[in-house]
Amino acid sequence: MDTLTIAVQKRATELEEMAEILTIGEQLRLRLHEEKIIKDRRHHLKTYPNCVVAKELIDWLIDRKEAADRETAIKLMQKLNDSNIIHHVCDEYKEFKDAKLFYRFRKDDGTFPLDQEVKVFMRGQRLYEKIMNTGKHTLQARDEEGVKYERSFVASEFVNWLVYEQEAKSRTEADQLCRRLLEHAIIQTCHVSSKHHFVDSGLLYQFRLNFRRRRRLMELLTEKSQTVLESHDSPFCLRKQSHDKSTSFLSVSPSKEIKIVSAVRRSSMSSIGSSGYFSSSPTLSSSPPVVLCNPKSVLKRPVTVDELLAPVAPYTRKTLTVVSDAVGWGFVVRGNKPCHIQAVDPSGPAAAAGMKICQFVVSVNGLNVLHCDFRTVSNLILTGPRTIVMEVMEELNV
Repeated sequence: MDTLTIAVQKRATELEEMAEILTIGEQLRLRLHEEKIIKDRRHHLKTYPNCVVAKELIDWLIDRKEAADRETAIKLMQKLNDSNIIHHVCDEYKEFKDAKLFYRFRKDDGTFPLDQEVKVFMRGQRLYEKIMNTGKHTLQARDEEGVKYERSFVASEFVNWLVYEQEAKSRTEADQLCRRLLEHAIIQTCHVSSKHHFVDSGLLYQFRLNFRRRRRLMELLTEKSQTVLESHDSPFCLRKQSHDKSTSFLSVSPSKEIKIVSAVRRSSMSSIGSSGYFSSSPTLSSSPPVVLCNPKSVLKRPVTVDELLAPVAPYTRKTLTVVSDAVGWGFVVRGNKPCHIQAVDPSGPAAAAGMKICQFVVSVNGLNVLHCDFRTVSNLILTGPRTIVMEVMEELNV
């Protein structure tokens, strides 16, 4: 990989992280407005418009399970403060204080720094929302050389849409807009062989971000996970750190290979060893640095898709609705065509929804995944909404 490509990818990662912070901040701002947590406040006969009381905000975050405790909630707000999303109304404090102090979103008082990167991001976000509302036929999931790309579009069709919707006066102007979106990592090419520029042609591109995905605030404190190793036994979705720091749960396997698993947040996938083990993020957890999970499959034998779908197959279908809490869904997926449930946290949301080990994953949010491996399934869950609807199959005698 040449130096230019590495530099471009590094820059794209930085821009994407900035975009995620901006998106998380904006989603939080809208929620606080909707629930009337942000409102005009009075202090010493002076009215401060569109403010939130820091202490009330911390209480709200814990009550909504966006943070497990006050310390974590403060870290989340400090991240937004450092990123110029929020600030003390008088800019007296650089550190976010858990007190009866007024804070405000910079977007509400017009002090948000609109540099070139932010302007392009906001333009890209607006275009994404508009095309989702008016041009879904242009933006959709597409297959390219056996790979499925979500939120993708054909370059020439997107240019047509920009001109038709008067987002650009001409194809030349639309082409320049697309180049800016590409340079600022709002969109990306789906073709590995393509150069790093936009071409008004039949090439396929996609929006890097799903702006409509409901972000969890805890994502502010997690580092981007490394690429999952190409091992069909690597788990992706361990959970959970409870208030009792000594709490552990079993990587629930019927074999003697069961190991105690120190609790770990689902979104703390900061590093993965060659054996498929997770290393917990020190920012979020005081648990031991190495978290082990059972590397041995819980299935007694491999099962094919044809076996599952056979007319006389001894399997029954179930639909499960799992709502993530502040630290995850509480289960592990493994396998390949079909995937199966490898582990379930007994005290997690998945267990409460009826999920069990050895169930086979049929669909995720309406998308059939019987012919997918665990990496595809995990990506659908991790990049999707907080509530997931999964169809599973299990043996009748289980």
